[in-house]
Amino acid sequence: MRRNFIKKLEGWKDSPSRKPLILWGARQVGKTWLMKEFARTHFENSLYISFYNNQKAASVFEGDYDTKRILTTLEIQNNMKITPQKTLIIFDEVQAAPKVVESLKYFCEEAREYAVIAAGSLLGVSIHEGVSFPVGKVNELRLSPMTFSEFLRALGEDRLASLIEEEKPCNPLISDLRESFIPLLRDYFFVGGMPEAVKTFSESRDYDAVREVQNAIVSQYEGDFGKHIAPSVLPRIRMVWHSLPLQLAKENRKFFFGQIKQGARMKDFEIAIQWLCDAGLVHKVHKVAKPAVPLKSYISFSDFKLYMNDTGLLGALSELDKESVVSGNDIFVEFKGALTEQFVLQEMKAATSFTPYYFSGEKSTYETDFLVQSGKNIVPIEVKAEENLKSKSLRAYHEKFSPEKAIRFSMSNYREQDWLVNIPLWAVSGLEKGIV
Repeated sequence: MRRNFIKKLEGWKDSPSRKPLILWGARQVGKTWLMKEFARTHFENSLYISFYNNQKAASVFEGDYDTKRILTTLEIQNNMKITPQKTLIIFDEVQAAPKVVESLKYFCEEAREYAVIAAGSLLGVSIHEGVSFPVGKVNELRLSPMTFSEFLRALGEDRLASLIEEEKPCNPLISDLRESFIPLLRDYFFVGGMPEAVKTFSESRDYDAVREVQNAIVSQYEGDFGKHIAPSVLPRIRMVWHSLPLQLAKENRKFFFGQIKQGARMKDFEIAIQWLCDAGLVHKVHKVAKPAVPLKSYISFSDFKLYMNDTGLLGALSELDKESVVSGNDIFVEFKGALTEQFVLQEMKAATSFTPYYFSGEKSTYETDFLVQSGKNIVPIEVKAEENLKSKSLRAYHEKFSPEKAIRFSMSNYREQDWLVNIPLWAVSGLEKGIV
């Protein structure tokens, strides 16, 4: 499980310029399991320290950042020898011990021969609370929920997973096997990529048991809202969070503050939205004022969409029943493609190097679902929940800007139609190969 991410960790371990690693990711995406599994399979031994309710371990970092003293103290406290290159040092839940994060600078400068990984569930939030982040002194990786291909491997569908991981979307087999992919894709829409939910489904195929796991994760997330935040902001975080299904169910998925409550303004909810982003619970996709290189230079900070971090959790928060999701196309009529767009967004975030944006024409006459920059090219992307291949918005964009490539994701097979390339939804992770 998580084979693709293990490869990234292997690249970090073998890098001649290796620095301490910070592993980013929301709660319950599998950071702890992954670090321990990597230690088990790639090192002779490991030292695992969780700083959650562990003042004894945290106090080791309170005095100074002398790495020799820190390592010797940890060896004595844990009755083990820490050997360079052979021992993986794992610092977990470091949001509870901010000085551990600061110490990574000194591990980089004075003890780089030691392999160190740090992670924490609310690390993104903690960094904004006065912690001196070791800029330039750490390597960083971001762990997302399991992708569709990782979900397939968890279900024992290794050959299908290999197809979409290793082949270009135009490979005929990817389209020929659509009858195998589509029901599994619908299962993924319901289950999502949270490891515990995937494990439950792989062992039981019980959708109700999966929903219980998802509801528990949502409850844990909501329990975190009261941490690291002023009490005055807490109600606003809850209001933004619970508005997400409504925001995404609209045909225009732009985030409207008026749908949180009447008269709501952006300045009243900026901190709440930033907290959710820093916690890794939502993804913000900005509108650009102009589809030109570099896209980042044309960001409109006041216009954006908010997506959740996982399609399964979106379904749980929306209380979508399993029959609608896994039994056919009803869900896509009722929820107007929200799950599909959520799926495409999280696949792009997890399996490609692209940063998604979106663009709308004058007076909102048309809108691209997503926009990515590939080298010198700006690529518009449209998402279709079914096999409906009418692309009015994409055609309007093409007529105005004449992009070299335009992409449509749908339940249809791969096809090239003059200026447009249709990629099956189950092959979203191959977007970069499809553009090249």
